[in-house]
Amino acid sequence: MKASDVKQLTVDQLKDELLKLKKEQFNLRFQKATGQVENTSRIRQVRRDIARIKTEQRVKPAGAAQK
Repeated sequence: MKASDVKQLTVDQLKDELLKLKKEQFNLRFQKATGQVENTSRIRQVRRDIARIKTEQRVKPAGAAQK
């Protein structure tokens, strides 16, 4: 997910996407612990997508308050 994609999402969509990514991260952590993870780079992608969404969640309300 690119930063430009995240910026286009609404606050509710950001919450839903964050929940989905956290579940995926949880599952990937279990797969890694049991040695079943197939795409190890996905762990890094998910972690960074979560950070992008959290950043955008923090920025959106601040931008709305200034308008």
